[in-house]
Amino acid sequence: MTIRFSGATVFDGQKFLDDPVLHPAGQPAEPQHIELDGGWILPGLVDLQVNGGDGIMIGGQTSAADLARICATHARLGAVSILPTLITDSPAATRAVLKAGAEATRAAVPGFLGLHLEGPHLDPRRKGAHDPALIRPMSDADLNLICEARSDLPALMVTLAPEAADARQIATLAAAGVLVSLGHSDCGYDAAAAAFAAGASGVTHLFNAMSQLTTREPGLVGAALDLAPAIGLIADGFHVHPAAIRIAMAAAGGRIHLVSDAMAPAGTRLDAFDLNGRRILRRDGRLTLEDGTLAGADLTLPQAIATMIGAGVAPEIAFAMATSRPARAIGRDDIGHLRAGARADFIHLGPDLSLRAVWQAGRRIL
Repeated sequence: MTIRFSGATVFDGQKFLDDPVLHPAGQPAEPQHIELDGGWILPGLVDLQVNGGDGIMIGGQTSAADLARICATHARLGAVSILPTLITDSPAATRAVLKAGAEATRAAVPGFLGLHLEGPHLDPRRKGAHDPALIRPMSDADLNLICEARSDLPALMVTLAPEAADARQIATLAAAGVLVSLGHSDCGYDAAAAAFAAGASGVTHLFNAMSQLTTREPGLVGAALDLAPAIGLIADGFHVHPAAIRIAMAAAGGRIHLVSDAMAPAGTRLDAFDLNGRRILRRDGRLTLEDGTLAGADLTLPQAIATMIGAGVAPEIAFAMATSRPARAIGRDDIGHLRAGARADFIHLGPDLSLRAVWQAGRRIL
C-alpha cells in the first residue's frame, strides 16, 4: 500500500520531510492519495504515563480486556502506543495488574507497550494524590515480584523514591531490564545522583511531587536537569508554569519527553470519579482531590504539544517530545518514527494543532 499526503508537512520523528510517500506493509495494494487542509503528519504519539481512560482506572480489578480498552481509547486521542500506569496500590493490586499486563502481551494488544508502576515505593512527604496509607518501602518480595514480571512484558517502568528503595534494589531492577524512574521524592541531589549511578534512568513528571532546586541543595529537580537520561513532563498549563518549561528546556531540552498523566475521564465526559475511595473532580481542564490537590491530568498529548509550542518551543522539538523521545526512553526504535521498519502509526494535526486523524498499523481509526 502506498499513501501520498499533500497539503500537510510530514515530521518523521526527528525532522520535517519534503513530499514523502508512506508504504505501510501488510495492507491492500491500492495506492491512496490523501489531500489534507494544512497542519502536520506525525508518527503515532507515545505516552509513558497513562493511569486510565474510557471511564476506568488501572487497579486491582484491571483485566487484559480493560488494558485493551484503555489502549484503544488513547489511540483515538493520538497516543497509539502507551504504558498503562498503576498508581500506588496494594501488593495484591500490583500482582493483579502485572498478571493482566502479561496476558495483554500474549494477546498482542494494539498499542500496549508494557506497564508503569508509579509507586507504592515513594516518600509520603511528596505523596501528591497518592494514598499515604498504601505508600511503603520496597521489600525483597516486592523486588523479586517486579524483576520476575519484567520477562513477561515488553517494557516495565517503576517510579520510586530513593528514600524507599536503596541503591542495591535499584541496581537489581536495572539489571533485570526494569526502567527505574525517580519521583515522588524529597531526596537531595546526592541521593538522586547515587540512584542514577546505580541504574535509574529517568525522572517522573518533572517539578511535581519532588524536592525543588535551590542554591545550596539542588534537590531532585536539579539532579534531573543535570543528570537524568530521560525526563517526563506534564504540559497542561497547570502542573508546570510556562517559564519553568522554558528553563527546563534550556537546561535539559534534549532529554525531556511529554506525558499525559491521564486518568479515567480521558476520552469521556465524566466530571468525577473515585481513586482509592477518594473523590477526584474534573473542573476547567484540571483533575483534583476535593482539597484542590492535583490528581493526574485532564490532558492529551496533542494538547501537551500545543502547550509546549505556546510556551515558545519550536514545533519540531515539541513533536519529538511526544514521538521519538519517549520511544527512546524505553529503548524502542520501531515506534515514534516514520521510517523503514517502523510501525505504520501516524496522526494528522491540523494547523491549530487539533487532532484530525489517526492511523494505527496502517488503518485509519479516527
